[in-house]
Amino acid sequence: MAHRGARATIADVAREAGVSKGTVSMALTGRGRVAPGTREKVLEVAQRLDWVPSARARSLSTDRADALGLVLAREPEHLGADPFFAPFIAGVEAALSPRGQALVLHVVTTPAEEHEAYRRLAAGRVDGVLLTDLRVDDERPELLAGLGLPALAVGHQRSTTATAPLPQVALDDRAGVRAAVDHLVTLGHRRLAHVTGSARLVHGVDRLEAFQDAVSAHGDALDTPTVLDGDFSAASGAAAAHRWLELRAAHGAAGAPTALVVAGDLMATAALGVLAAEGVRVPAEVSVTGFDDAPLAAHLSPPLTTVHSDAAAWGRAAADALLDLLEDDDERRTDRVRPAVADLPAARLVVRASTGAPPA
Repeated sequence: MAHRGARATIADVAREAGVSKGTVSMALTGRGRVAPGTREKVLEVAQRLDWVPSARARSLSTDRADALGLVLAREPEHLGADPFFAPFIAGVEAALSPRGQALVLHVVTTPAEEHEAYRRLAAGRVDGVLLTDLRVDDERPELLAGLGLPALAVGHQRSTTATAPLPQVALDDRAGVRAAVDHLVTLGHRRLAHVTGSARLVHGVDRLEAFQDAVSAHGDALDTPTVLDGDFSAASGAAAAHRWLELRAAHGAAGAPTALVVAGDLMATAALGVLAAEGVRVPAEVSVTGFDDAPLAAHLSPPLTTVHSDAAAWGRAAADALLDLLEDDDERRTDRVRPAVADLPAARLVVRASTGAPPA
């Protein structure tokens, strides 16, 4: 018990509650896993002893920054148009704020700037980083390991190197692409085209492979699909729509794809704009599907059939998972087992008016 007149300490709370100091810290800060009954007991004892942890003292004693980092490699103007990152960052903040954590965000445009941003973050500005826009054979996990900076991957990893994979929070976007293809086949479509995302990004490759696998699963019922290159930008979506117009001009309505399965809503939105400007009726002349279910998707003309992935929930889950990895120094163990891969609910198709039966 604390001495009369003396300020209670974390040791007093731990002794009164019958737990370790580390458990008290986790119960009060929300880090780690503490049974609900234990957490309630710690909170009751802390309140009774009038003990409140000092954020400054905790930071100094544990050498923690109480912040997570996020480095986005893209042009700032493109970031503003991206339908994923605004809700994703909102989700991250929703997880960090109740825990007294902050998000340190860097937007960079070159590999040199990206590497320098991670080096600055590793110099004590953050406790760990969220790794997004995962790349095929991504070099960043090795860079972060060399910097000693804990990291969590947002999405599936795809690498042919021997680098150990990071813990990750991922979503099965393949299920959503398969659902889009199956939906179009059910409507009667036989000639499909896929507008790809970037071949450098894992989710771009995954969505292309998912499209190809879904088409193959229907066997001879479908014609050989068309692949139109994109890179997730609006400009590439517009270019894909112009390419479809060229195919229709060359082969006629009876030979051109009757549906476009687009790897991202930003590209799909740009494609709809080009088609409308050229007088093409959607879905009477061609159906269009997207991916992300951006807030604008339901308000386009026509409203976009798209694959829903809850970016805000993904941000919350990723931030929570990374914080769970970052325990206080007195709770770290050399035999600590890194968490297994965590999967979010699979992406699902939201059917709206941009898809319909193929032209007769």
